[in-house]
Amino acid sequence: MRIDKFLKNSRIIKRRTVAKEACETGRVFVNTREAKPGTEVKIGDIIDINFGNSSMKIEVMEISEHVPKDKAVELYKVL
Repeated sequence: MRIDKFLKNSRIIKRRTVAKEACETGRVFVNTREAKPGTEVKIGDIIDINFGNSSMKIEVMEISEHVPKDKAVELYKVL
């Protein structure tokens, strides 16, 4: 699954266009490599996201196309 779509489905970033922009500006890393919006994400990948003053490090636990809001947190684990 594409990184921008994963970030939207997991509700880490609310809109896919915002996730795409975050990738294009170099604020998202997958396994320590800078991610483009089309970078493929697999289970077990480590994602680093830099939001202005804060940052978030997560591990991909599950990948799913359609996720209910209450199940979105099961897609990743905060490290």
